[in-house]
Amino acid sequence: MTQTIHIGFLIYPGVTQLDVTGPAEVLSRVPGARIHMIWKTLHAVVTDAGFSINPTNTTADCPWLDVICVPGGTGQAALMADDAVLRFLKSQGEQARFVTSVCAGSLLLGAAGLLKGYRAGAHWAFRHLLSNFGAKPVAERVVRDRNRISGGGVTAGIDFGLTLAAELAGEDVAREIQLAIEYDPQPPFDAGTPEKAGAELEARVRAAFAVNIAGDGHQD
Repeated sequence: MTQTIHIGFLIYPGVTQLDVTGPAEVLSRVPGARIHMIWKTLHAVVTDAGFSINPTNTTADCPWLDVICVPGGTGQAALMADDAVLRFLKSQGEQARFVTSVCAGSLLLGAAGLLKGYRAGAHWAFRHLLSNFGAKPVAERVVRDRNRISGGGVTAGIDFGLTLAAELAGEDVAREIQLAIEYDPQPPFDAGTPEKAGAELEARVRAAFAVNIAGDGHQD
């Protein structure tokens, strides 16, 4: 009988949906996986793409998780001082088999005290902030340090998901999942990192991030 693997994603108003749905699609295919979408209430959570995701559990009734994953998004900054959310992450993170994140979600793990002394990744625009929490920022698509696994920005969540799938079920299963979802990226433009995009494009994207974060300030 396949053992249940409880995998929980913290979702919140302003979360980046692909940070969640990318790895969730991958990890839902791991044998025995049970995916939990977690927020303070069971009301629909509006993502930063404008559509909603329905939570399956609240932070109060969430089971103990084998994997806790924190995504990023425009609503992430408002949670950095949310004591209830940070307590939930700390409690789950202290007993989880894997403590993980995608994009700027690693900053929330840091704020919860779960990355001190660990190597970690994040979106390129926010990676440097990890050092504020005693973590060592690493510019890699997926960063693994003991039981901490963090993905880079947004689309790196799929790479992260496959990396974690291999840890949970073996490399053969992860390869099967990769083939099943036809994950064979061939981007039409070579502009996926600041180094490739150039200074002018990087500056425009950084400015857009600054506007989005400054304009977000409410939580439901």
